[in-house]
Amino acid sequence: MKFKTNTIFLLVFSILTLLTGSCSASNIDSTNSDVSPSETIIISGAFALYPMMVRWVEEYQKINPNVQFDISAGGAGKGMADTLSGMVDIGMVSRDIKPEEVEQGAFWVAVAKDAVFPTISAQNPAYDVLKSKGVSQDVFAGMFIRGDITTWGQVIGDPNLKDPIHLYTRSDSCGAADIWAKYLGGSQEDLLGIGVSGDPGLLEVVAQDPLGIGYNNLNYAFDGTTGQPVSGAAIIPIDVNGNGLADDTEVLANRAEAIEAVKTGEYPSPPSRMLNIVTKGKPDGITLDFIKWILSEGQGLLIENGYIPLTQDQLTEQTAKIQ
Repeated sequence: MKFKTNTIFLLVFSILTLLTGSCSASNIDSTNSDVSPSETIIISGAFALYPMMVRWVEEYQKINPNVQFDISAGGAGKGMADTLSGMVDIGMVSRDIKPEEVEQGAFWVAVAKDAVFPTISAQNPAYDVLKSKGVSQDVFAGMFIRGDITTWGQVIGDPNLKDPIHLYTRSDSCGAADIWAKYLGGSQEDLLGIGVSGDPGLLEVVAQDPLGIGYNNLNYAFDGTTGQPVSGAAIIPIDVNGNGLADDTEVLANRAEAIEAVKTGEYPSPPSRMLNIVTKGKPDGITLDFIKWILSEGQGLLIENGYIPLTQDQLTEQTAKIQ
């Protein structure tokens, strides 16, 4: 999606939590006194933060109409690479920042919290049992990392169900794959499955394959209008406590329940994590002003758009970084 130009990328990190209290209580002065006419900010990177960045830009331009933006989603890896190369002002990155990237000048600020959810087709032959029992971390690892769980019968404990599991994963470097693999004890390179580019593409192939399974960021797994899982797809409950049952707190029937579970910590971290924006060096000028606005007024837009705000302590910490 195009808006217009300086450069911003969003970096998704591994932990983001609830905003407790008013989003205006962050002690950030987000005045636009330094904004010059016709300035441009270029934003690119992670699919996870892209929908929220679009909303932030829309609202920010209402008070800074002369600032133009160019926004695109291409994965966390592209966002970081373009930021460090100077192709963009800010990058959206949905994974941990590596030490070597910090050494190259990557400067990151956490701006929201998100999570990744295991997704299947609503036509999966084991769907009813999966909804009632959930799937444990070890079974997910057996599918995606070890490769020793290869049928849906193995997943639900029914030897008569021989249908094979069709694994799908992300082919692009991204935070969703990084945090899903971290939850399972590996890295993105360890994930088994057919590679598919992008969050929307991965969900589409999974929804169309009754034997498929993948993973998606919250705002791609759930429909933004209805709040329900995207048509044709379903969310597998994670059996967090390993009791062999999908408890009420583990069954996430809609986006509101998913947001609440991430906010309260009932949904595990990983695969919930922080989302960040990254710049090459400490930001200044209009880029700094926009980041200040995100950490103040912009926090109030998060929940309605399917994200979780930072806590007051986290806002204080992130604000101090850019002062």
